[in-house]
Amino acid sequence: MLLIDADPQGSALAWSNCREDARFTVVGLPKATLHKEVESLKTDYDDIIIDGPPRAAEILKSIVLAADLVVIPFQPSPFDVWEAAKTVDIVREAQVFKPDLGCVIAINRRIAKTAIGRDVRQALAELEIPVLNADFGQRVAFAESASTGETVHQSGNPKAIAEVKGFVTELRRKR
Repeated sequence: MLLIDADPQGSALAWSNCREDARFTVVGLPKATLHKEVESLKTDYDDIIIDGPPRAAEILKSIVLAADLVVIPFQPSPFDVWEAAKTVDIVREAQVFKPDLGCVIAINRRIAKTAIGRDVRQALAELEIPVLNADFGQRVAFAESASTGETVHQSGNPKAIAEVKGFVTELRRKR
């Protein structure tokens, strides 16, 4: 597996630098030509995951062109609905040239037992993009594992592990 950090912030690279083992490769490519460079890497890896910035339109467009499936992470808030709509517009533009390009929304940092956490799927319906059933809750385990370079599987938090497993299982069905 290859993880490409295309976010100029470089958080995936920083996380990988904290890791003691190198089970997969992490590289930084925050470039608007990323889609061209990814093409040559596809023969070397079964899976390529690209972590992108929330905005930076040129890089985001290049990521979408390189992708088979775009996963839009969504934190329940009105602001994120507006930002997700902008990303959906970019995906729809790309689907004109790449009709098999898939797109889903993944709810991240959902706070249980709150109105906004409960009603988030209804708010997302206007985007007309499938929303994954597997949510990520607001869990300290995610932040702690990032700061130590671990994965949540290494952290041992059963709820966080179950959320990641559910997410991966659902994504594999979308491929």
